[in-house]
Amino acid sequence: MNVSLEIIAEQALSLPNDARIRLADRLVESLDPLSEEEFHKIWTNEALRRRDEVRNGYVKTIPGDDALLQVREAIAKNEI
Repeated sequence: MNVSLEIIAEQALSLPNDARIRLADRLVESLDPLSEEEFHKIWTNEALRRRDEVRNGYVKTIPGDDALLQVREAIAKNEI
């Protein structure tokens, strides 16, 4: 069976949310585990990228209390 990745992606994206979540979990679980060094390198790069986005003005920060309030409100509205 020679199905293109694009066709598989389109079909997966047409699934209901709960099915996509289960599929995503299965795909992630199927990946080879990262070494601790690889894991550390990936997250260090991500942290540096996010820091640079803030420093360069691409991302606006908000106080932690405001962020928690937004999350709580979204949960109360069942948006998460």
